[in-house]
This record gives sequence, C-alpha cells and structure tokens, in this order.
Amino acid sequence: MGNTRVICGVMIEEIVPRWMKEQNVTGGWLTAEYSMLPYSTTTRKQRDISKGRLDGRSTEIQRLIGRSLRAVVDLEKLGPRTMWIDCDVLQADGGTRTAAITGASLAVAIACRKLAKEKKVDAPPIRKLVAAVSAGILDGTAIVDLNYDEDKAVTVDFNLVATEDSEFVEVQGSGEESTFSQQQLDEMLVLGRKGIADLIAAQRAVLARLMVSPPAN
Repeated sequence: MGNTRVICGVMIEEIVPRWMKEQNVTGGWLTAEYSMLPYSTTTRKQRDISKGRLDGRSTEIQRLIGRSLRAVVDLEKLGPRTMWIDCDVLQADGGTRTAAITGASLAVAIACRKLAKEKKVDAPPIRKLVAAVSAGILDGTAIVDLNYDEDKAVTVDFNLVATEDSEFVEVQGSGEESTFSQQQLDEMLVLGRKGIADLIAAQRAVLARLMVSPPAN
C-alpha cells in the first residue's frame, strides 16, 4: 500500500490455547503477531527480541489485528484449531497497522478456503472481508491513507477498521495536541469508508485472480 510493504502470512495449528480447554470454550481461536524489521524504517529499529520484550506499540497493533479478524471469522466453524496471523513490516511509510489488517484479511480468506478445499471444515469460516485505512486532519483538511510525512504533520490521527458491508470493527481517533470538530470527524469517516470500499474491491480482485471464492455478500 503506497511505499509501505507488509508480508501477511497465516498458519493453522490443530490445537487450541490451554485457556480454552480449561474454560470449556468450544470452537477455535485466532491470534496475530506484528513486527517491524530493523531495516523497515529510516533509522534502524531494534528487534524486540534484543530488548527481551515486545514494545507497547507492537502489542497494541497485534491486538488490533487479532480483534479485526476475529470479528469476521466464525470461530465455531473454524473448529478446534488456532489460526496464527503473522504481519512483518518490510518497509514503513505510514499506515503499517492498516496495511497489516487489510493484507491479513486476504491471507485469512485464502487460508479458510484451503481448509474447506481440504474438507477440514464444511465451508470457509470467514464470513466477510475486512479492511482498514488511516485518515487525519492536515492544515484543517481531512485526508486519507497517510504516508509518513503526512502522519507526522497531522493534528488529528484517525484509523478506521470496517467490513465489506460498512460495519465498523474499530474506530481510533485522537488529537495530536489539538481538538477536532464533529464536522471534521464526519469528513474523516466519509473518506475512511470510501477508502475501505476501494480496498475491499482490490481484495476481491486479488482473490479473483487467485481463483479463491470470496465470502458471499
């Protein structure tokens, strides 16, 4: 997406987390991991493993990715399996979390289709596609899909996650030492929803090229 490059992969294990067994929770589980490679930014980013812990930003983002995909995957239909989503940022130029969610949606759709093809499930457990996009207020004007320079300059930082039928999964917005009006919020929502519609169309085009049936509308 732009100059941001994120590899999104999905692997499925035929096990579930211990807490699900202990609490007698049926179905499967989906979780995500997110990392930025050292060379993805203009100055070298230290690997989390070298610090001995995941930084707060990465933890927040991988939880967001997990929530976004659990919103559209039927965990009961997934069965007693764990779906791992790995999002690795190769090059960062703004919007890495939104690119990760949008790419992860594609990867999950492909993985779910493979499960059905191998007859491990009756039907692909993904119900619909999901995508995410950033927005913000720059010089008093609402903009969408921010690059790094724009992200540094905006007075309002906004991220939107929504499904292909325009239902919200998550809305994140905050003023950067500033406030924003209801009108500006509405403008960012309009731009964000249009951006997500464009991303969903791009996802469906990719799935069509791969001959993978997308979720039914």
